[in-house]
Amino acid sequence: MRTFDLSPLFRASVGFDNLTRVLDSVTRLDDAHFAYPPYNIVKSGEDNYRITFAVAGFGPEEIDLQVENNTLTVKGRPVQDQTQNVYLHRGIAGRAFERRFELADHIHVGEAKLENGLLHIDLKREIPEALKPRKIDVKAGKTQPALAQAA
Repeated sequence: MRTFDLSPLFRASVGFDNLTRVLDSVTRLDDAHFAYPPYNIVKSGEDNYRITFAVAGFGPEEIDLQVENNTLTVKGRPVQDQTQNVYLHRGIAGRAFERRFELADHIHVGEAKLENGLLHIDLKREIPEALKPRKIDVKAGKTQPALAQAA
């Protein structure tokens, strides 16, 4: 079992308390959990990302996407086939799945498209204006007291 001591981080920072939760969720998963369905994560620009799942056989009504507390959850629940087919070989996996992604602050989920058996989920980092760096002009001249003296 792996454990991490994050107490030095917490002594010198504020607001990283959910980091423990993220690390715990990552260490609890095994490699078999990540095998189905296969997916890619691509950074397509400075602030743009795309997650692509290979979901052959799934329709839009069988896929559910939710975002809650900076966690993107992608679920696939196939509709049960009512016909009694006898498969000689079944190589296309059609089992249910659930995948979770912890999103960084200011990452917003855009649109999701299902085309040619691939589910594309677009993500974008949108930093609020108040948090963006801004330049302060330095002016030459005499400084004036910040508060005027009351007479």
